[in-house]
Amino acid sequence: MRPSSTDPVRWDAVFADLEAQAEALEIAERAAEVQDRVRAEVGELTVVDRLRPAVGTVLRLRTVDGLVCAGTLARVGPDWVLLEQDGDRELLVCLAAVTGISGLGRQSAVPNSMDVVSSRLRLWFVLRRIARDRSPVSVRLADATALAATIDRVGADFVEVAVHPPGEARRVAAVRDVLVVPMTALVSVRRSAN
Repeated sequence: MRPSSTDPVRWDAVFADLEAQAEALEIAERAAEVQDRVRAEVGELTVVDRLRPAVGTVLRLRTVDGLVCAGTLARVGPDWVLLEQDGDRELLVCLAAVTGISGLGRQSAVPNSMDVVSSRLRLWFVLRRIARDRSPVSVRLADATALAATIDRVGADFVEVAVHPPGEARRVAAVRDVLVVPMTALVSVRRSAN
């Protein structure tokens, strides 16, 4: 005997199948929307956003001069990072000179209220502080040149250094050259011990 068109069992099966299809479609649409949102959010991240949660982590930074700078990430600025190396040594690395970073986790972070001040301290600001101290520094350039120097002046897009023998203070008699270095050629700066 054939079931009639008004058979409730048949209609229940049809509606159950339609509801299951609708639910599966809704789950697929939500998953696609979540993937689109994640892609959009990742697309807005900067390298600084990736570095910020890694403070305290040991990183390896490859630089344009062919070196690998390893150390514990101590601070992050908008265009620089500070690595702690061998306990009391610190290396200021220009992010524009970094070609790769190893050791980062999967986390990212946007600035919070505590990061706002650090996020405004541009490289030129930090270098002006070092220039005021008259600290001898070791400077690495993009062409792999290493200089023992003292920072004399810092402009918007350059740093002027007085080159002198390592370990010596900047004295007129010790200065071998005064060099203007575009910020784009700067790789790293390390304060030297007096």
